[in-house]
Amino acid sequence: MPREIAAQRTAPGEVIANAMELAIGLLTASQDSPELEAWAMAALTPIDADGLGDFMAGLHVISELLLRELHEATGESPGAILQRLAIQAEHRRGTPSSG
Repeated sequence: MPREIAAQRTAPGEVIANAMELAIGLLTASQDSPELEAWAMAALTPIDADGLGDFMAGLHVISELLLRELHEATGESPGAILQRLAIQAEHRRGTPSSG
């Protein structure tokens, strides 16, 4: 295998760790200010398909970890937490849930 190709390959664990760090960085920026969040989204979000796929995988892992932390902290089931989040998302969209 040519050295250039080997050098471009990254271990899957490192890809996920990098994607998680990116997701954490964007979440952290969103806690600071809307301006910093907008800058971080524009500056840090990958534009290539592989980068976006890795980023989405990182967001998924972060979401699972946060869901587990919420469950442990509150005792609420992950399903109930997700249902509450879905209702909040509907309210933000302007279409309140009927249930």
